[in-house]
Amino acid sequence: MTILRVPLLDLKAQYAPMRQEIREVMDRVCDEQQFILGPEVQAFEREVAQFCGAGHAIGVSSGTDALLAALMAVGVGPGDEVVTSPYSFFATAGTIARLGARPIFADIEPETFNLDPARAASLITGRTKAVLPVHLFGRCADLDPILDAAASRGVPVIEDAAQAIGARDGKGRSAGTVGRLGCFSFFPTKNLGGFGDGGLITTRDAALDESLRRLRVHGMEPKYFHKVVGGNFRLDTLQAAVLRVKLKRLAAWSEGRRANAARYRRMFESKKLDDTVRLPGDVPGHIYNQFVIRVSDRDRLRSRLTEKGVGTEVYYPVPLHLQECFAGLGHRKGEFPNAEAAAADSVALPIYPELTEEQQAVVVDQIAAFYGR
Repeated sequence: MTILRVPLLDLKAQYAPMRQEIREVMDRVCDEQQFILGPEVQAFEREVAQFCGAGHAIGVSSGTDALLAALMAVGVGPGDEVVTSPYSFFATAGTIARLGARPIFADIEPETFNLDPARAASLITGRTKAVLPVHLFGRCADLDPILDAAASRGVPVIEDAAQAIGARDGKGRSAGTVGRLGCFSFFPTKNLGGFGDGGLITTRDAALDESLRRLRVHGMEPKYFHKVVGGNFRLDTLQAAVLRVKLKRLAAWSEGRRANAARYRRMFESKKLDDTVRLPGDVPGHIYNQFVIRVSDRDRLRSRLTEKGVGTEVYYPVPLHLQECFAGLGHRKGEFPNAEAAAADSVALPIYPELTEEQQAVVVDQIAAFYGR
């Protein structure tokens, strides 16, 4: 009997229907031979700004560099503090530390996996240079209490929207356009992924737009004259060309992810797993970059699913405050219990838009069998 395998992500299935169009735009870039900040980058920036409803969009080399450049643009440096989440990809806190600043962690909400806004607001002090909330897994964080607290002290809010392009909050605002700056990643596994690394920053502030465009080319303006020390944060023209093709399909892909999330809910309900499997909260605007469930005996369940050909991933097994490189911050286990619990019992299931109903049934059936249902 052939076992139907269900990968965590199937980029080949995504690529197949647009292969010809992507090859054509890549050939166009090769023919033009403008590989650095070429016309495709400028066109992509305009299109993303329009898609998100942002005033300006600045293409950069990765999601990590988007965060780094954004922090640099608002003046974060040695001795400063940045309030952020302990439960995110490493770059969220790593970029703060790279600038000599200190990440100040606030625990997450157990339902949303996002920064607890009240806790974050309470940590804003005279030493706070920025607040960096994360829209984790494609669900927008509750920003208004954070924005109000930050504004009262003149502190900018930088949104880490690396997993949330196209997501909207309860007021219909697009992720990355609510704070002073928004940072995106186009790593291949993202809901809008390139053929390598890539990132982008959005802002409504014309002065910040100008500053970021300078920072991404080593602080250079004009050529060979350097006003500040920046970095090599440029988005490759080839990546921009590929991303332009994919951006046209992003809204439909997001709807596909939402449809798959809804089908998972029906399937889990039919197996009477409500008391065993905790599903992610379903809110308008969630784009399900990941579909993360919470379960007991997570690691044994993952082993079972792997044996049965079902791909899963743990985002993230060690919260940031317990990472070895941050030992000098002096945090202890138990300090951020919600983040630590999420690291211990959460697991991501396949959710990509090309996922079939048959594949989803395999996933749910295997989980039900593990728990004896």
